[in-house]
Amino acid sequence: MVARHAPAGATLGCVAVYLDHAAGGPMHPDAVAATVGWITSGFGNPSGAHQVARRARQAIDEAREEIADLIGFTPGGIVFTSGGTEADNLALLGSSAPSRGAVVVSAVEHPAVLEAALRSGREVRVLRVGSDGRVDLDQLSRLLDPAVAVVSVQLVNHETGVVQDLDAVAKRVRKRSPGAVFHTDAVQAAPWMDLRSAAACADLVSISGHKFGGPQGAGVLAVRPGAQISPILHGGGQERRRRSGTHNVAGALGMAAALRARSEQRAEIAARVAGLRDRLRDAVTGGVSSAVATAVDSPRVPGHCHLRFPGVEAESLLFLLDEAGVCASAGAACASGAFEPSPVLMAMGVSKEEAGSCLRLTLGPDTTSSDVDFAAEAVVESATRLGSDAAAKALVSR
Repeated sequence: MVARHAPAGATLGCVAVYLDHAAGGPMHPDAVAATVGWITSGFGNPSGAHQVARRARQAIDEAREEIADLIGFTPGGIVFTSGGTEADNLALLGSSAPSRGAVVVSAVEHPAVLEAALRSGREVRVLRVGSDGRVDLDQLSRLLDPAVAVVSVQLVNHETGVVQDLDAVAKRVRKRSPGAVFHTDAVQAAPWMDLRSAAACADLVSISGHKFGGPQGAGVLAVRPGAQISPILHGGGQERRRRSGTHNVAGALGMAAALRARSEQRAEIAARVAGLRDRLRDAVTGGVSSAVATAVDSPRVPGHCHLRFPGVEAESLLFLLDEAGVCASAGAACASGAFEPSPVLMAMGVSKEEAGSCLRLTLGPDTTSSDVDFAAEAVVESATRLGSDAAAKALVSR
C-alpha cells in the first residue's frame, strides 16, 4: 500500500492514512524551504557581533516580526522556545516568584501545564469542566481572589478539540484577580484559529511549530507588555534575559513560514476539513452502534474527531488500526505507549473504564475524502471485531 499522508521523511511501511495531525504533521513546503535554506547557507550565532552573526540576528528578528504580526503581539513579546512544553513551563514557572500566590488551572490542561503547576511551589486550584468539556465559569469565580498569581486555561483541548470561551474567562480573572497573569495554551488552536482575535485577552500565549506545518523543536511563548517573565533556563541571557540558549534560527524561520502559509489558507482549509471530520464521525457511529462521539454539541476546531467505543480497549483498537495502515492515537502524543485512561475524559465525567476506550482521529490540511472513507472502514471493522471478541469472552466467563 502506498503511503500518502504520513509525515515526510519517516520510515512509513504500509501507512495508508495519517490521522494524528494533533500530534504533529508534515512540514509545509514553505517551512521546508525556509528551514533548509538556512541550514544550507547560514550558520552564524545571533548573539555574536561580526557580520555572519549579524546575518543570523537579522533572520531571527525577521521570524520574530512575522510571528508577532500573525498572532497579534509586539516583536519584543515573542520568546522563542524549544516547543509548546517549554513555552507552557515558562509561563507557569516564570510568570512570578515560585512560592508567591496561587495558580488556577483547568482540569483538562495539557500535562505540560498541569505538571508545571504542581511543581511550581504554589497552591494549585483546579477548575472543573462539564460533560461538554468547557470550564465551569461559576466555579472559576469562586476560585479567583486577589491571592491568585497565574491562571492558565487552554484555548483548544488537545484530545477533544473543544474550544474554551477565553473572553468569558478573562473577564472574571480581571474582575476578581486583577493582579493575575492569564496564560493560554494555544498549541492546538494555532492551526485552526486566528490568534490575533481568539487569544487577544491572554497575557501569555503558547504555540508550537510542528502543530501547523512547521519544524519540530520550535515554539513560542508570546508575552504582552507588562507581563513579567523570569527565566527557567539560565545562561547567556538571550531573548531579553527570558530564555537563555543559542537560537534555533532554522526552526524559527520554518515556524514563521508555516504560520504565514497556514494563516493565508486557514478559512478554506477549516471549512473543508470540518466537513470531512463530520463525514468520518457519521460513518463510524453509523457503523458501530455503541460508538459515542465526544462533545459534539460544543464548539470544536475542525480537525478533531474524538470517539469512544465502550467495552473496547484503546490499545487493542490502535494496534488493529496500525496493522490496517491507519495512524491514530488515544490522546495526547506525550502519553502514547502508556495507554492510561484519559484524564481529560474523566474530568468530563466519563468513567475510568470508558475513558480507556477512546480514539482520537485528527485531520490535517491534506486529508482527503478517500482518506476519511478508508479510515472509517478500518475503524468500523476493528471496533466491531474487538466488540465481538469481548462479548464472546464475557459469555465464556459466565
